[in-house]
Amino acid sequence: MTTTISIIGAAGWLVLTFGTAAIGARFLPDEWYRKLNKPSWNPPNSIFAPVWTILYLLMAAAAWLVWQRYGISAALVPLSLFVLQLLLNAAWSWLFFGRHQIRSALIDIAALWILILATLISFWRLNLLAGILLLPYLAWVSFAMVLNWVIWQKNH
Repeated sequence: MTTTISIIGAAGWLVLTFGTAAIGARFLPDEWYRKLNKPSWNPPNSIFAPVWTILYLLMAAAAWLVWQRYGISAALVPLSLFVLQLLLNAAWSWLFFGRHQIRSALIDIAALWILILATLISFWRLNLLAGILLLPYLAWVSFAMVLNWVIWQKNH
């Protein structure tokens, strides 16, 4: 693979991943969210943008590493899992902040967690570093899923 193709691929994975971030960013905490009963350990809103920026960079890098080494056809299943989890990632913000559907968002994030784990395992098998780069994402979504569940419990 030439350097030019590799750079174009890296840019493509960044655009795809941060495109998902842009979709999710259309649905931000609003007055409804501020009024929800949340646990004392709920992070301040200011923490989410920096954390997600780092996570999206790590995610794009992981996908690029797998793509660069194996290409789309040889890594079709792992890269398809990656794209599917991106879709569920964007759907969560729409469900939770856009539609105010805490329970539906909880179902989404549980499915997202499973897809992240499947993606991480499939990446790990192809490229150890790519799998490792997804560990912080899985950890953050694990925390977010527990938070989503507690908010649902406190508000239904």
